Amino acid sequence: MAFLKTVFIILLVYYLLKILARWFAPKLFSYAAKKTEAHFKNKFEEFQQQHSGHQQSANASATQKKSKLKTNPSKKVGEYIDFEEID
Repeated sequence: MAFLKTVFIILLVYYLLKILARWFAPKLFSYAAKKTEAHFKNKFEEFQQQHSGHQQSANASATQKKSKLKTNPSKKVGEYIDFEEID
């Protein structure tokens, strides 16, 4: 008799969990999806802010480098060597 009572309780708990999962699983998944979406949105916005700030500073430094190059054109860059191909 104790064995049948144990089997009955196990089956009752199994079906009860199955019914509760049908009710609460969609809500749980939608909550998880919203949290994940918000997380990715925040990370994307941070990336855009960092990228735009980096791009602006890169443009400014490139402009400064160009202006420095134009002010001193007589500066020697290095030694130039002509190479000939040997057959």
